[in-house]
Amino acid sequence: MSSSRTMKWITGGLEALLAIPFLGGTIVIGFSYTPLLVMLILHVITLVMTLKQNGKIYGSVLGIITSLVGWIPFLGWTMHVITAVFLIISAAKP
Repeated sequence: MSSSRTMKWITGGLEALLAIPFLGGTIVIGFSYTPLLVMLILHVITLVMTLKQNGKIYGSVLGIITSLVGWIPFLGWTMHVITAVFLIISAAKP
């Protein structure tokens, strides 16, 4: 498995965790929105790795957008769900 695929699994799983109602919000708010910054950095790293391996970048781009708007309550939750789905599907494809 390539390193970009591994990173997609990791970021997809973390996005899915943040998409769990109340738990994800508690994590984000409890750590003073730092998880959104960490996810932004991880998505940028995943994007760079995917570009180097000529992979599909839509999941990472969505992740970057999600990290930027994740502080908005219902929009953030929706984006976390969508991003998690796209990243996990992208990681599952060979």
